[in-house]
Amino acid sequence: MIFLDQPINTGYSYSTGGPTVNTSPVAAKDVYAFMELFLSRFPEYSTQPFHIAAESYGGLIAPHIASVIYTENKRIPNASPGLVKINLASVILGNGITDAYVQVASVPEYLCDGPYPIYDNPNGVECIALRKTVPLCQKMIKACYDFDSRFTCIPAALSCASLLYGPITYSGFNPYDARLACDHKKDGPLCYRQLGWVETYMNNSEVKAALGANPQHNFVSCNLAITMAFLFQGDAVHNTPLLLKEMINDGVRLLVYAGNADTTCNYMGNERWVEQLDTVFFDEFSTAPTERWVTMHSGKIAGTVRSAGGAGSGAGNVTFVTVHEAGHMVPHDQPEAALDMITRWIMDIPLTLDIWQQL
Repeated sequence: MIFLDQPINTGYSYSTGGPTVNTSPVAAKDVYAFMELFLSRFPEYSTQPFHIAAESYGGLIAPHIASVIYTENKRIPNASPGLVKINLASVILGNGITDAYVQVASVPEYLCDGPYPIYDNPNGVECIALRKTVPLCQKMIKACYDFDSRFTCIPAALSCASLLYGPITYSGFNPYDARLACDHKKDGPLCYRQLGWVETYMNNSEVKAALGANPQHNFVSCNLAITMAFLFQGDAVHNTPLLLKEMINDGVRLLVYAGNADTTCNYMGNERWVEQLDTVFFDEFSTAPTERWVTMHSGKIAGTVRSAGGAGSGAGNVTFVTVHEAGHMVPHDQPEAALDMITRWIMDIPLTLDIWQQL
């Protein structure tokens, strides 16, 4: 398992020069370059199935990484000697932002009618105002999709962030877990005081030495400067699902999962963009039932799953999972369920398989 701090200047990663990384396509090329170097150094891993997993903003970056790998793999037979074909097996997206146009429409529904609504009255002034902003927001995003430029994409990114996600930020709730309140003075800017603990641990000199990290460079959990650099390129409002169609049709599998308590990248919007993904599995997924998912270890009902492909015996080619009682960070909130889901996906075991029912 490889944990990669990217884009540059997140986590331990840093640059000693060169251009700034401020878009997902550029970040993806850096990851591809790293993987080529890594697999050239450790060729014994080059034939192993390669799964790309990312959360949150990674819902944008991971499809770009997969797209670069998929495209370059097709060129390698004619490329210069030394390039390694990466055995791309699947893309895994957790509580991500991937299709802004589809996902923004789900924000009022989730905040007003979802399993953990932050407004008491679904027909109150707050919910009415949110619903009225959706058409304008989608119109601006559509302009970015159709006429990709900073002039169309930056206004869409800024306006939608303010109009639809602003109310979440100032609601007093944790935007990453609607079940929790957030006191920024106690919980930090991102509502998780644990992030501060992580930074303290990762910046310990002994930890840095053990990991081989640059002792002069500090680990940062969330680099606001990088966030703003991407925001002011309008990076978050591009039609990312288009990158997935060809590779899925060619056998690369897709798993999308979301905790049902996350307001930032809610499960409703994630399920809808997967429903609209135009692949050879479109019809099958459209009619796929929502089935119960029970963990193998304890028999706990962990959530629900919809799946297409896999010939009825695998985990599927296009699969969507709703994780119950989990927010934006599923492994943090439901570690047993997260491990069960990822293990089954990699081993291609159906998430609908309930061994407890068979005992």
